[in-house]
Amino acid sequence: MTSWITNAWYVAGWDYEIDRQPLARTICGIPMALYRKLDRSVVALRDACPHRLLPLSMGLREGDSIRCRYHGLKLGPDGVAQEMPMRNDPVNKRICAESYVVAERHRFVWVWIGDREKADPALIPDLWPCSTPGWTFDGGYYPVAADYRLMIDNLMDLTHETHVHAGSIGQPELMEAPINAYVEGNRAYVARWMPGIDAPPFWRNALKQDGPVDRWQICEFVPPSSVMIDVGVAPVGAGATLERHDQGVRGMVVDCMTPETETTMHYFWGMARSFDIDDPGFTARFKQQQGGVFAEDREVLEAQQRSIAANPDLKVMAYNIDQGGVRARQIIARLIREQEGAA
Repeated sequence: MTSWITNAWYVAGWDYEIDRQPLARTICGIPMALYRKLDRSVVALRDACPHRLLPLSMGLREGDSIRCRYHGLKLGPDGVAQEMPMRNDPVNKRICAESYVVAERHRFVWVWIGDREKADPALIPDLWPCSTPGWTFDGGYYPVAADYRLMIDNLMDLTHETHVHAGSIGQPELMEAPINAYVEGNRAYVARWMPGIDAPPFWRNALKQDGPVDRWQICEFVPPSSVMIDVGVAPVGAGATLERHDQGVRGMVVDCMTPETETTMHYFWGMARSFDIDDPGFTARFKQQQGGVFAEDREVLEAQQRSIAANPDLKVMAYNIDQGGVRARQIIARLIREQEGAA
């Protein structure tokens, strides 16, 4: 049994990562080769030539097809053989590399893991700020040597910001403000409201003024493995509340954790915002700053994963601050059990 949900969409890459040359990436334990056809649509094939299993990602592109670099078997974008290594041999259409259903949405390329006939684009996680007019969105990618669920734990418990990100977004008030953790359907939430505090450096600069602010954080786990975090600050007295808060500066941290193996992941991170959306310089500077913040998370989680492996007789504990991550893991476990029962 795997630790991830099947029959679900997972992010395979940013829209800018996948081009004409094949990109090799293992998604939920499956090695894949991804590339764009001439019409710019994306192809995802099993990254193994059906002849001698050389990775197809090492192959040579010919139009929309790919030719294995070892003996020259040519496959179409559907993975079916088009030309045999010996040109005189008749083409055996039963020779094929498995292909996968893909879709593009919210700046990401998504791949369906599971039964092809169940692949429904309507099931792609609704990362609405990434595609909504009046918002802008950008981000980056890190490979992380840790179980993808550790990153979900991390993002659903923002008290860690006080210590891990002390120089950017952390502040002591995070450890003092009460949290409200709850579940609605297949989604888990953690909400925190911090009224009348000093803004941390990033948010003070974004607001472009000093003075006390009301700050909010609303973490939302979206199956199979995404977390969106509604964050921002507004000047005290502007009328912002936990439920309605467009009076100051508001952003949405968007994180998609795609399992690679049981102990490694692809981490796609970014932030959508509804302020200064026409300032590309700010977007570039903030992307660099955010990359530094998430690099700190990567360092911590990779060390945690190594410690888990080195201490098999110990268990990770859950305290009050871990309610969000616990609920997200419960949802993942339940959905896996339901799929296994249906199977």
